[in-house]
Amino acid sequence: MTASCFGTAPFFFAIRALISSRMQPESTHPHAAQWRLRTRTLEFGQIPLIMGIVNVTPDSFSDGGKYLDAAAAVDHGLRLVAEGAEILDVGGESTRPYATPVEAAEEQQRTITVIRELARQTTVPISIDTSKASVAAAAIDAGAEIINDVTGLEGDPQMVACAVESQAGICAMHMQGTPHTMQDNPQYADVVEDVFAYLANRRDTLVAAGVDIARIALDPGIGFGKTHQHNLQLLASVRKFHELGCPLLVGHSRKGFIGKVLGNKDLDRTAGTVGVALAMAAAGVQVIRVHDVAAVRQALLLFAASGGIDGQPGQLPASP
Repeated sequence: MTASCFGTAPFFFAIRALISSRMQPESTHPHAAQWRLRTRTLEFGQIPLIMGIVNVTPDSFSDGGKYLDAAAAVDHGLRLVAEGAEILDVGGESTRPYATPVEAAEEQQRTITVIRELARQTTVPISIDTSKASVAAAAIDAGAEIINDVTGLEGDPQMVACAVESQAGICAMHMQGTPHTMQDNPQYADVVEDVFAYLANRRDTLVAAGVDIARIALDPGIGFGKTHQHNLQLLASVRKFHELGCPLLVGHSRKGFIGKVLGNKDLDRTAGTVGVALAMAAAGVQVIRVHDVAAVRQALLLFAASGGIDGQPGQLPASP
């Protein structure tokens, strides 16, 4: 009987992928060093900044319903900050495959109190995960610094104007189709080239509309209108996206391709999420969006301390 390569030897294939990536030439394009937000600028270093996920929804794919109560969502966000999150991404509408759309009023009701309280209780910048301009504007009034839009700021014709007027940091993501259709047989001529071309076009369109390029981050949209193999191709080629000249944000956390690689969709995906986070750190990705902040933060700190990107060991603090 012939066994699946994913199910029988994930370690072997992970090592082979790592060796292959080390053999690929590094991009000579300089990586973006900053991301300008509404009232501050994020500086990037040797490891990615961690964007912690606060889903104020009943139906998100991994933690739907756990933090639908505003107080629970605020507590969760503060816990993520304590674990090492440097950005909090608050969302009130699930974008999992086949998710039911949510009206703007409901989305605001779920998110605005949470954002206001988090902005009051922490200095960590807050992102609103929305494709609706009215929700984004209300979130910015409540203290949000970033608009994170899975439609690449195309879903709502007022979103670009909102981004220009607010001067918020923005993240424009690639998605083929909509959450309700995106996993219906996604196809590309070349997924890396196609996504790259889309993001380059969105960057240029946003700049032409008046968005400062220093405020733009770009996201290849792992899991949004891609097969598992598409996701792996994008992750393996993520260095190319530095050529776009903007910070890169990757949201791979707990997604289905991890279960596929491990050969069991029901396994806990924390360790798999950590593994991809380390690969993204090695590729110079500036921001990673994750659920399991503590595990990813610890892994990234040890990645940097044991040589990281530059091969320099970390310096331990002096003994008291």
